[in-house]
Order: sequence, then C-alpha cells, then structure tokens
Amino acid sequence: MDFVRTFAQLGAGDVALAGGKGANLGELVRAGLPVPPGVVLTTDAYAAFVDAAGLDVTAAGDVRAAFLAAAVPHEVAREVRAAYADLGARPVAVRSSATAEDLADASFAGQQETFLDVRGEDGVLDAVVRCWASLWTPRAIDYRARQGIAPVDVRLAVVVQRMVEAEASGVLFTAEPTTGRRDRILISAAWGLGESVVGGLAATDEIVVDKATLAEVGRTVATKSEMTVPTGGGTTQAPVPADRRRTGVLDAAAVAELARLGVRAEEHFGVPQDVEWARAGDGFALVQSRPITALPAPAAPPPETWPLPYPGGAYFRASIVEQMPSPLTPLFADLIDPAVTGSIRELFAQMLGQPVPEGDIAFPTINGYAYYFYRTRGLAWMILRLPLALRGLNRTETRGGVRGWRERAHPTYVAAVAEWTARDPATLSAEELLDGVVTLLRAGATYYTAVQSVIPLAATAEIAFTTFYDRAVRRPGDPAAHVLLLGEDSEPIRAERSLYALAVQARATGMDTDTWRRGFREHLGRYGHAVFDLDFAQPTAADDPGTLLDTIRFQMSDRGTDPDVRRARLRAERDARTRDLRSRLDPVRRRILDALLSRARTLAPVREDALADVGLAWPPMRRMLRELGTRVGVGVDDVFWLTEAELRAAIRGEEVSPPLDERRALRRGRALVSPPQMLPEARWLQLLVGPFMPGAETPAGEELTGVPGSTGSVTAPARVLRGPEDFGAMEPGEVLVARMTTPAWTSLFARAAAVVTDIGGPLSHSSIVAREYGIPAVLGTGSATDRIRTGDRVRVDGDAGTVSVI
Repeated sequence: MDFVRTFAQLGAGDVALAGGKGANLGELVRAGLPVPPGVVLTTDAYAAFVDAAGLDVTAAGDVRAAFLAAAVPHEVAREVRAAYADLGARPVAVRSSATAEDLADASFAGQQETFLDVRGEDGVLDAVVRCWASLWTPRAIDYRARQGIAPVDVRLAVVVQRMVEAEASGVLFTAEPTTGRRDRILISAAWGLGESVVGGLAATDEIVVDKATLAEVGRTVATKSEMTVPTGGGTTQAPVPADRRRTGVLDAAAVAELARLGVRAEEHFGVPQDVEWARAGDGFALVQSRPITALPAPAAPPPETWPLPYPGGAYFRASIVEQMPSPLTPLFADLIDPAVTGSIRELFAQMLGQPVPEGDIAFPTINGYAYYFYRTRGLAWMILRLPLALRGLNRTETRGGVRGWRERAHPTYVAAVAEWTARDPATLSAEELLDGVVTLLRAGATYYTAVQSVIPLAATAEIAFTTFYDRAVRRPGDPAAHVLLLGEDSEPIRAERSLYALAVQARATGMDTDTWRRGFREHLGRYGHAVFDLDFAQPTAADDPGTLLDTIRFQMSDRGTDPDVRRARLRAERDARTRDLRSRLDPVRRRILDALLSRARTLAPVREDALADVGLAWPPMRRMLRELGTRVGVGVDDVFWLTEAELRAAIRGEEVSPPLDERRALRRGRALVSPPQMLPEARWLQLLVGPFMPGAETPAGEELTGVPGSTGSVTAPARVLRGPEDFGAMEPGEVLVARMTTPAWTSLFARAAAVVTDIGGPLSHSSIVAREYGIPAVLGTGSATDRIRTGDRVRVDGDAGTVSVI
C-alpha cells in the first residue's frame, strides 16, 4: 500500500485520505501557487498504526499515552524515510492534518500539533507519532465533542514539508475576519518563523489592503521584541535585533505581491481564505490555506462623515434613543419618527396648552442611528417654558409624573396592548395589520414619553439625598450614599426572582417536565416583553428566550445566588447603617435625612417599574409584522427591511424588489462605528448640554474615563456585547462591556464581574442594577465598545470612574 502522497497527487476530493490541510496544499499546487515541496502521510498510515498497536480509541484511559508508547509499523516507516530522502533530507515541518480539519464550518486550528525544524529520519518518525497522539489531548477531544464528531469518525494524516528558512512570516486573510468585508485583505506579519504569529507569541504588523487595487489602506507597525527561530532540531524564542524592532516587516511592493497571491488562492477555492505564508529572500511561499470560519456577513464600509439632514439645529442621542443602540432598520426608522415627535408635541400641549412649533422637532436617522433634532428656535422655546412645563408634570391628565404614569399613562398603554393582543393577526387584513403596528408603536412612544417624566423625579430625589448626605451627614468611613438606597424591590428584580425559582425547581425535577415548562411560559407571559433594543426587528425575550435559559442554567450551578438572600443582606446592611447615622444626628438634620431618604427610596424602584413595561407592545407588533410579511410575499424576516412606502405599495399589490442584502450590509457597516452623542460637534453645544449627557465626549489616552456608577474595583477579562445575539458568549466573571443596557439585560448582571457602558449616568439602569448586585460599574465612557476587545483584561474602578486595559 502507498502510505505517502505528494502534494501534486492530492486535491479537494482527498480530505478523507489527506486531511483538510493536505488536500488544500494539493489544491494550492494545482493552482500554480508557490508551495514548498512536501508529502502527506495518509490516514491509511494512521489506521495501520492503530491496528498494528491494537489501540482502542473508544476505551477509557489515556489514549494519547498509548499512542506515544506504540511503534510505527515497518512498512509505514520505510515510506516515510524514503519521502524524507526525496525532500533532500533537509529540515522539515511536520503538521497534523485531520479529516475534520480546515473545513468551511470548523477550522480545528491549533487542536493538533505542528513541529518545525525537524531533522533526521528518526526525528521525522517521532514527530509523526506525536502528531497522531495529539488527536487525543483533552483539548482536542473536547473540541470534537462540542462539534458533534465521534472518536471513531476522525482520522489523522500528517504533512511533511520542506522548511522555509523564513526571514518573515505571518497570516493573510482575504476578507476582514472581524467585519466580514470582502473588499479588504488583512495581513499580519512578524520576523522569523510563523509559529510565533499563529500561536500569538509575538507582536505583529497589521496591514489592511484594498482587494481591488492591492493598495494599502492602513498599516500598524508593532514593536516586535521576540521572534521564533530554528535551533537545529526545534525552535525557540529569540530577541528581535534592535534595528528591526520598530521597522515594518513588509514594504509596499512586498505587500502587493503577497496580497496578489492571496487573491489567487481565494479565486481558486471560491471562498475567502486564511493563508499562512513565509518569506525567504525575495520570494513568498504559502504553507497552508483554509476557509475563514465564522466569517461575519458582508458589511458596507463604515461611515466616515455624519451629514445633517436638517440645518439650523442640534441633534442628540439621549432619552428614548438610549434604547436604540444600533442602526435602525428601514421600516422602524420610518414609523418611529412620527410616533416620537407626535408624543412629545402632545405632552407639551397638555402641560402648556400649546405644542412645540411645527417643524421644530424631528426624530431622523444619521447613518442609520436615531437622533432627536431640535431646531434652534424650538430648543429655545422649550428651554424658556421648562419651568412652567415642570409645574404641569404632576397633573394626572398630562400622563406625566408618578401619578400621571400610574393612573393614566400605564393603564392607557396596557389597554391599547390588550386590545390588539386579543385580535388574531390571521383574521386581519394587511391594512389592518399595518394600522395595528402604527397604533401600538405610537402608544409605546407615548408611554415612553410619560416614563421620561418619571425619571427626572427619581433622579432629583437621589441627587437631593446624596448632596445633603455628603455635605451634612457623611463622615470618613461612612458608606457611599447609594448604599442606603439598596434593597428596594422592582420589576427587574421580580423577574430575576422568578427565574431563580425556575432554577430551583429545575434542580429538583429537571427542565423537561410539563410543570416546569408551564412555569417558564408563565414567566415569559409576564416578563418576556422586555426589549433589548426598541427596534422591532430585534427579538424580545419572549421571541428568543435563549438568554433566560442560560441564566437559569447558571443559577442551577453552585455559582447561582438567591436574589431574596441578596436583597435581605442589602436591606439589613442599609438599615443598620441608617440607624447608626440617625443616632448621631440632631433633630433637624434627622428630619431632613428621613424625608430625603424616604423620597429617594420610594421613587427609585418606580423608575425601574416604569421602564420595564416599555416593551409591552413589542410582542404583538412583531406578530403582526411577521404575518404582514407573509401576507405580502416578502417573508417574515425581510418585512423589517422594507421602507414604509415599499410596504404600503406591497399591500396595494404592487411589485417591490428592494435591495435587501445591500441594506443589511449597510447596517452592518454602520454598526461598526459609535455615533457621536451630539451633532454638530461644536464647542458651544458641548458647553450647553455636555454635562447632562455622559459619554458625549470620547476620552483620549490609554485610560477610559466615565461616570462612577457603582463602587468597587475589579480586574477581569472583558466581554463586549453588541446585542442579544452575543449574550450566549458571556462567561461568569467577565466584565460586561456594552453601549448601554435595558431591563432586558438584567439577567446578565448575575454573571458579570463589572459593567462598563458607552452611554449612561449614575442614575441609569446599568448603575442601579449593578449596585443591587454589588459589582463595580463605570458608565458614559463614550467609546468602551470601540476601544476594548473581548478577552482584554481590564481594571474597572467604580469609585474613580475609570477603566484601564491591562
């Protein structure tokens, strides 16, 4: 039997024989690309080795140790020695090539071994056995188990390839792996052998190339202190010569030449490639190529300018906009503008007897991001009438203030939602479905506007208490003011308590019982309307309960904590502290403290209760929109990507064929940037309203500065979450980094070591919930999601309001 094949004898159809790596090298040779000569020891050799040694890969025990103790069959060893001689008996690289490796859906990169600078026949045979044995390390076994690959379904080939005495090496991606942009090439380059690049052992130059022109569009030159070098029988890390440490590894001509090879590889395979390369002298060699796994969907170029749709005014991302952290989908953008502006005009009309002047307020998008727009005269009109408006807030008929929210705004909203929820979407006409969506969205915006009148009352109550406490009561060693406000009940805490009860029940009976499933459905019925993002294209917790199920599983583990126990501890601590403080105060200060503390404790949970029900209308709206998408023939998911005009045309029976893929790509590109909090970015505007908008300025330097939200300090890995699609990746003990959070994010706080946001202040949802969980929070950093990457170790100081990447 022939156990050895040359690269030229292999191709894409030989994965079962040569593994993914070996088959791909054969394809590179067929494409005429520069590949160092080599051979593949096929999976038949692996099978012969297993049979000859009597190895049982399904048996319990240390399979890897059994492999290392076995001898290579004589006939296999003979062919390996002959192949090594044919390669000139020179130093070679010996690489594993699994049959489930380097595929489009799973790369298995780094799961099996690679040995560089291998010399001599015995050295090659020893490296081959170690490659075979590496199939059975705990890490490789676990990875295959998570991919659903059984032990008997994988075999290993081994690549033996002449070593390139590389002056430089690295990796080339023919698409940007983080953004999915297919029009860009990303090159990582370092001095020495490629082991340091692939293994993350060395700093690398990062070069971005335009695929069409092969011209550089960006370059970062790293300080390269170490490189991997051959030792005459292995490799080691060595210092980079001083004159090369800050020198670019590749010049412009070399970058273009290498990029051209990458384009040829992609054209041959037909999909974006992850290519390992080496350079010796003036020539490049490709030593491996595989599909890029988990490549994001294509994204348009990120916007570089922020064109203003209306002149003569100011644009703000605040209030309801904080619940819209991502670029809006077209239909939501069209429908939310009149809903929000109408609700604001109506509120001012109720408070003042006259609305904001027509045309002086709007709710446009800029690069897809929602902004409040106030014409300069309209802004002045509202500022001048603000004192009168605030006096009218607590009138029940305005739906503002706590009474207005509790007695009118909330019941009115609940009634509107109940009316449309009771109607079966299948029985409604297309026109009625759209009317229902418009009506509910307007009801939701009106409700949110009423909630926004509650928030200042809660905020001023806490500010008044904190100011008095800090100036007239607090002594060194006393707790921070917010410690005396903890332990109150609110809707997000009640939702957490419900999840914990489900976790306790699941520990006893499991999650696969009728009783447990009924309890979970009841939880979704009461709390599942919580929205992660107000754009109705985004699923609610009721639509996609995966995050809630993850939280239940976490609470079932030994790391879960009973929220009632935590709340009792917080209340006991605050009450003891309060008694101590009151005992030392004179009667006047005691009465003032009692009044301010009582008001702050009363209003804080009201704010959270009010916000928690903002999403009541979203489940029925999404049901109607999905039915409407089916009805007009665009599909349940594509309907969100139509404009209002296109949807109305489709309802009338007209043909519409909008560029949906381009719109999705445009939104993905826009999502790569953080929008300015205020536009235009003028100094006068920053001075006027900047103090009221945490996160409005992006700080420079290594340290991010924000607003202290919850005390304490912690150092832990970061997890950047863009939305609910990322929630499943959150690991216990990580720092949650997000643009903002809503009540729907509360379940993640049980797993977080700390919280960092781009937007928000000391009275935001993130701050209040972080305090309840006893974890540090820094809010309003402006740019944390841009400047921190998942996996970075960060130090979060909730007292100083700083975040440092270590």
